[in-house]
Amino acid sequence: MRKALIVGINDYPTAPLAGCVNDAMAMKNVLERDGDGSPNFQVKLLVEPSTRVSKAILRKAITDLFRGEADVALLYFSGHGLLKSSTGYLITSDYIVHDEGISMDEILKLAISSKIKDKIIILDCCNSGSFGELGLGVDTNSVLGEGMTILTACHNDETSLESNGRGIFTTLIVDALQGGAADIRGNITPGSIYAYVDEALGAWDQRPVFKTNVGRFTPIRKIAPKVPLEMLRNLTTYFDTPEADHKLSPKYEDSEADHDPEKVKIFKELQKFVAVGLVLPVGEEHMYYAAMNSTSCKLTAMGYQYWRLVKEGKI
Repeated sequence: MRKALIVGINDYPTAPLAGCVNDAMAMKNVLERDGDGSPNFQVKLLVEPSTRVSKAILRKAITDLFRGEADVALLYFSGHGLLKSSTGYLITSDYIVHDEGISMDEILKLAISSKIKDKIIILDCCNSGSFGELGLGVDTNSVLGEGMTILTACHNDETSLESNGRGIFTTLIVDALQGGAADIRGNITPGSIYAYVDEALGAWDQRPVFKTNVGRFTPIRKIAPKVPLEMLRNLTTYFDTPEADHKLSPKYEDSEADHDPEKVKIFKELQKFVAVGLVLPVGEEHMYYAAMNSTSCKLTAMGYQYWRLVKEGKI
């Protein structure tokens, strides 16, 4: 069972925002189902004006999120954030001075004490990088509970920016979840999302923060594999060892009069492997010339990784 709480607040009385509800809706739409339409997260959506996101409502929703047993619990928040006395806050629409919202420390403690296997926190708000420090100024790894992953839009002293009615950070995350951060098998993990966002944001932009204490990355979403899995399993058929070359000849090229249909079929699969970075031609720029000149092709470093996964029965 996978559940997600998605929160977006625009309607702050003295400092309204424009893109947070749009961000929350985009996250809901992409998380509810995998790429093939299969159910993914069961989403509870809190957005204004349909729901007034007060401190009481948000606190109860977060408490319910981390209560009970589930495989994954994901909290996404888009709105104002505040750093105060070394502690961060998620600001609610009923904020007042000295009672601005929900403390990030409180949320972290709820997540740490939860029985849920994987807890994922994604925050698109200012000062969000302070999440996970418990206001103690100690090393993050000493306070993150097992199974915890935190992904924030910026460091604790930075602003989270909006552009064209959307948060820049959330726009990148949605792009990543739609396939930009998928591996060859179609898995999209918190680590791959962070890598995608980190690469997209320049050195002078807001810098995302990634904190984790997990033994493995659980996919947040899955899309269609870049190469069908049954085809991927042929890597160990075409390459006896990860160092072995696959010898080619003109018989692999269907434009040749004396081509071998079985070799042509293999060649088409090898070309797909080339397209996704698993295989490369030896001594030639393109696979066509490798075949016509009777050279060969071999696994790349990433190809070896997937060869090993197939060999060990993990794919």
